[in-house]
Parts: sequence; structure tokens; C-alpha cells
Amino acid sequence: MDMTALARTLLEPVPAHRTAGIKVLRAADCAAEVALETPQALTNVIGSLHSGGLITLVDAVGLGAIIAASSGDGDFQGVVPLGRAASLEFLAPARGRLVAACRLGDEARHTLLPLLSGRTDRARSATHAEVTDAAGTVVCRGSFDWSVRRTTPSGVV
Repeated sequence: MDMTALARTLLEPVPAHRTAGIKVLRAADCAAEVALETPQALTNVIGSLHSGGLITLVDAVGLGAIIAASSGDGDFQGVVPLGRAASLEFLAPARGRLVAACRLGDEARHTLLPLLSGRTDRARSATHAEVTDAAGTVVCRGSFDWSVRRTTPSGVV
């Protein structure tokens, strides 16, 4: 199901995402893509996106993929995902337009679907992402371990 509109509504206003200029391109069928134009204010000493900007991008795309596992807007009502651990692998300077992509694996889907359908109120899951530049070069790989909980029953507004 296409959850792009919900992902934009939830992710783009987050202050860190707004500061980095992150835009949700797509969030559907357990996969997401987000992008940014490398902001000068977030570059490091070589003019590449600082690691803080890269982790923000990997965070946003992982959250987008989690949202994209929903079958409707109500599935995500009251869901609070919190990062438990994160890692980055720097492969090349990250400059210009960067696109991050994440697709949930079978284990993540299996873990998250009972939470999103309201059958449980907690889940732990992991997301893995790749960040590419405009030339298609993979500049970074990253992962997040998530603790996800539901604070209100599914479908309750």
C-alpha cells in the first residue's frame, strides 16, 4: 500500500529532518526512499555531508520503511518508534543530491506486522539503508535497531 502521504506528514516536520531538508520520495510496500540536497551548513571539512546529516538520512528512510509496512493510516496511529542503536559505513564523500533507500527484510516485516495490526503493543526491529549520490555511487550504508511501541489502540484517533 502506498503510505507516502502519511510518511511525508510524519517525517518531514521532524526538526532534524527539516534542518537537513529531507523530502520523502516514496513509502510503499515496506520500502522507502528519501532525499536531500546537501546543505552547506551540514558539511564537514572536505565539503561532504557530515556524519550527523547521514545518520539523519538513514534514520528518516528507516522510519519511512516502517511506515510503509502499514496497510492504512490507522495502523500507525499511536505508534512510537525509537532508535536503540545505529551504525554507519562511510564509502565515499557524500555531496550534492543524496537519496537513501530502505526495504524491510522478511524478519522486520514479520516482527512489525503484529504491532501495526494491533495484535501486540511492542516490537523490536532493524532497518538497513544505502545512500547514493546523483551519479549512483553508494556513499554510505547504515542501519538502525528500533524499539517500536503502540501508545493507543490501532485505529483510535
